[in-house]
Amino acid sequence: MINTGDILETIKMIESQNLDVRTITLSLSLFDCIDSSPNEVTKKVYSKIMRFAENLVPVGNRLSDELGIPIVNKRISVTPISLIGAASGNFLGLAETLQNVANKTGVDFIGGYSALVHKGMTKADERFIETIPEALSSTNNVCSSVNVASTKSGINMDAVAKMGDIIKKTAELTSTRDAIGCAKLVVFANAVEDNPFMAGAFTGPGEGEATINVGVSGPGVVAAVLKKMKGASVTEIAEEIKRTAFKITRAGQLVGTKAAELLNAEFGIVDLSLAPTPAVGDSVAEILELIGLSEVGGHGTTAALALLNDAVKKGGVMASSMVGGLSGAFIPVSEDSGMISAAKSGTLSLAKLEAMTAVCSVGLDMIAIPGKTPAETISAIIADECAIGVVNNKTTAVRLIPVPGKDVGDEVSFGGLLGSAPIMPVSEANASMFIKRGGIIPAPLHSLKN
Repeated sequence: MINTGDILETIKMIESQNLDVRTITLSLSLFDCIDSSPNEVTKKVYSKIMRFAENLVPVGNRLSDELGIPIVNKRISVTPISLIGAASGNFLGLAETLQNVANKTGVDFIGGYSALVHKGMTKADERFIETIPEALSSTNNVCSSVNVASTKSGINMDAVAKMGDIIKKTAELTSTRDAIGCAKLVVFANAVEDNPFMAGAFTGPGEGEATINVGVSGPGVVAAVLKKMKGASVTEIAEEIKRTAFKITRAGQLVGTKAAELLNAEFGIVDLSLAPTPAVGDSVAEILELIGLSEVGGHGTTAALALLNDAVKKGGVMASSMVGGLSGAFIPVSEDSGMISAAKSGTLSLAKLEAMTAVCSVGLDMIAIPGKTPAETISAIIADECAIGVVNNKTTAVRLIPVPGKDVGDEVSFGGLLGSAPIMPVSEANASMFIKRGGIIPAPLHSLKN
């Protein structure tokens, strides 16, 4: 059993070290809302979500006050809308419904405007994916994701090619807002069903009726510990990060179990992901530099990140039997003050970020690129990330933002947790012939484990 006394030491970290519960995410199954009538499916979806989520924000605020732990975001994720809306075809109506739910409940984001096309696309999937740009440009809180690859099935290059076009269209439709629609769209390989973090959160088909998944974040806590370890070996650093991750995870499980009880839901998982914010002192890049790098992006960065990611997971697993989601270290460029600085100086490149994603929690995340970048180049970047995920049997993702009218040397600002970013250079080598071939890149040999 967990009680408040178990985490008294952790509570001391909150004020000065930016410890927080980044999100409590209410995960809801909508399969019982499927209807061939466009009007009926939206009514059922709205009613179902509101029945469970009406008190999500008040409960989050109450727990934050009672426990003294900041709960930054309250979010909802739902069954992929490509599945729920297939019978009616009313995908955009469902996007509007999700936004209405967000407006009514006051949640920060609602995820699940999603599709799972890692092995193939149905006609309904194709129609759904075509609606993503309009859905994201006409809503403020709705997030979208598309899973285009998996270790078991390989890489669906037809879907990869389509997503390059979708990202470009989304950027164009939100061009007056620095292409912010693309900040709400992520393309996955090996997407997980219980991820509480946006923009990739959705409720997988294997999930229950109503579940609370918690995302805990503590880069500042880890950094504070490392500042006291000058001269320590990397072995000692790894051990200390494990102990710190253990404490942070216990705090997350306490919040999750209490929230689930109050919301008449099951407790799902704690996702211990060191998710940074633009605030100084809340940076994954700073942790890597405290390990010994002069600046993130230099040689040694991938090894330091591998140490951090592994230690975080080991500490979290020992603290809770229900660790899941993505769990590790996020490296979103626009959301991390240290990453932003390294990108501006030129030390951190797109190529180095790709290498880092082989050992981090997700992938190429919140990276602003020139608006003139061709759709085929974006698709090729997605394919590269998918290859890393498929071959290494891990989740990888791409959240690129091609900002219309902006080029290398310019900057964009999204505000809030999304932060700001310099426009990073992209290789101008032509990938169109490769992308236009289409088809499936077969699953690797080690996927045959049956």
